[in-house]
Amino acid sequence: MAFPDKLLADDEEVVAHLHPHGLTLFWPVVRLLAVVGGASYLAALVPDGRQQGVLRMALLGVVLVVLAATVVQPVVRWRTTHYVLTTHRLLVRTGVLTRRGRDVALSRITDVSSRQTLWQRVVRSGTVTVESAGDAGPLVLARVPDSDGVQALVAQLVEDDAERAYGEVPGAWEPADDRWSTSPLP
Repeated sequence: MAFPDKLLADDEEVVAHLHPHGLTLFWPVVRLLAVVGGASYLAALVPDGRQQGVLRMALLGVVLVVLAATVVQPVVRWRTTHYVLTTHRLLVRTGVLTRRGRDVALSRITDVSSRQTLWQRVVRSGTVTVESAGDAGPLVLARVPDSDGVQALVAQLVEDDAERAYGEVPGAWEPADDRWSTSPLP
């Protein structure tokens, strides 16, 4: 799914649109299988008789509540978490009913770091932390797929943004005239 163009400036392009790593869905799938298997077993244990239908409907109601809390909620949270890198900024959008968003201009990013546990190294995931100038604190992107690649991409985008803003060499400054040159005095 492409990121909505209404959130982008005219000359801004999406470079990468990510969700948390797909293994975030591992435990919800395990819970789904366990709950469905357990519910099927319990439904088969319900004795025959007049109350069989009522008992199975009550079991179904409990199962649906458990599935909503332990499976549907994490899947929807995963699906509605967006990490978007554009040519001008980093956007993070999370939430279903209450949406939260944070945008950090590439020109304000001062540091990008990543952290991986041993398991995250195996599955090529990790946490990317983006430090920016301002009072909002660091922006933490949790469970990012290919966190090393994302860290390198953010650093490259920051460098490209600086080149676009300041010319070919980041930080280069040329005086308006030669009065300020550092030539030896006559």
